[in-house]
Amino acid sequence: MKKIINTPHAPAPIGPYNQAVRYGDMLYTSGQIAIDPKTGDLVTDDIAKETKQVMENLKAVLTEAGMTFENVIKTTIFISDMHNFAAINQVYATYFNETTAPARETVEVANLPKFVNVEISVVAGV
Repeated sequence: MKKIINTPHAPAPIGPYNQAVRYGDMLYTSGQIAIDPKTGDLVTDDIAKETKQVMENLKAVLTEAGMTFENVIKTTIFISDMHNFAAINQVYATYFNETTAPARETVEVANLPKFVNVEISVVAGV
C-alpha cells in the first residue's frame, strides 16, 4: 500500500507532489533543493552550503519515514554546472559510509527548479 510521507522539517512541495512516497519497504523521495524549511529562503550563495541544505532536507524526509542514509539504495544528483561536482561530492560524502554508499548518477542539466545549482533525490529501503 502507498503511504505519503511529509514533514514540516523539509520544504513543502512547490507543486502537485509529495516529499516522498513509501510503497512497502521502499521509499522514493522527490528531488530536494536548498530551501530552508524554517524560513522558506533558498540557500544558494555557496555550493557547499547549498548541498548541505539539500542533504539536510533529505535527512528530514528519511527520518519522517523511519529511515536514515544507511537505508539509501540509490541517489540521483542533478547539477547545473559540472564544475561544481567536486564541492558537491565533498559534502555528499559526509552523509554516507564509503563502504556501504548507495549507487548514484550525477547529471548536468540546463536548469533546475527555482534555478538552483543542485537537486538530489533518493530511493531507500528497509
